[in-house]
Amino acid sequence: MVRLNRLICVALCMFAVGGCSYRPLYGTASEDRGVVEALATIAIPEAETRLGQIIRNDLLSAMRPAGTAGEDRFQLRLTTVQGKDNIIKRLQPNETRDAVKASVSFELLDGDKVVYSGKTFSQVTFDVVRQPFADTQAENNATERVAHELSADIRTRLAAYFASR
Repeated sequence: MVRLNRLICVALCMFAVGGCSYRPLYGTASEDRGVVEALATIAIPEAETRLGQIIRNDLLSAMRPAGTAGEDRFQLRLTTVQGKDNIIKRLQPNETRDAVKASVSFELLDGDKVVYSGKTFSQVTFDVVRQPFADTQAENNATERVAHELSADIRTRLAAYFASR
């Protein structure tokens, strides 16, 4: 009897979940292709900063892989702001911890009209050990990690926007 009740409960749960409108964001079914196709029609102008260029390259690789770009319908404007901050002084005699901070404001334009906009930010810390080469490499690595986090967030927000249209 208990086993039958469990079986009925599981069957009801399966029917309830099957009837909801849940769909994967990047689905491969024909009705889910709209998000992928819409992302492939976003043009992103060249950036003027290294951070902006990394973000742009990440977005292009994710949204418009080689051979899949559609005709440019939308344009994505990115405005990046980057800074560096000293977080902790004197972890050890010659070591401190700094952080690369960055924020990106973005606007999705359809012609001259802004259809979606937002702002995202990220902060990544790194150790400064008073070795010029190591410190430069650590800061560059932190900058790249910040850029990857920002581009992933922007891509997710754009996909959610297109999925909700």
